[in-house]
Amino acid sequence: MNVVLVQPEIPPNTGNIARLCAATRSALHLIEPLGFKLDDRELKRAGMDYWNLVEWRRWPGWAEFAASLSSDSRLWMIEQGGTRRYCDVQFCATDYLVFGRETSGLPRELLELHRPNWLYLPMPNPAARSLNLSNCVAIVLFEALRQTGFGDFPQTGLLCR
Repeated sequence: MNVVLVQPEIPPNTGNIARLCAATRSALHLIEPLGFKLDDRELKRAGMDYWNLVEWRRWPGWAEFAASLSSDSRLWMIEQGGTRRYCDVQFCATDYLVFGRETSGLPRELLELHRPNWLYLPMPNPAARSLNLSNCVAIVLFEALRQTGFGDFPQTGLLCR
């Protein structure tokens, strides 16, 4: 599975997502510009000592990332306003789960370009503005992994800390 962060801004979120990708053996793609330096102390702290376990790549922009994809790659845009719930689609192990900036989400043009694959997470409380980015990634990634053979992973250590 692939997790794509488009212009992430908050180091601890990216660090937590890197830790999640390490634990699930998911690839992490960081699309610039980033709202922090990769040597940021908070980024390292949140990712703990997992960065060396993460298969990750930094891309100078969306165009370069998109050009690297094969024609059969499936991108799932996860953002409010989507047409389908994240749990109502069938994921494949080679899919890309795409998430936007913490403050503004994914660019509207990307969402429109990928409208059939624009997914949302339901939020029963309309007074809540949003969920944390790393929580959203965890929710969608674990559903995708569940669908694609999550049960094949060994049960080791503590799941949460």
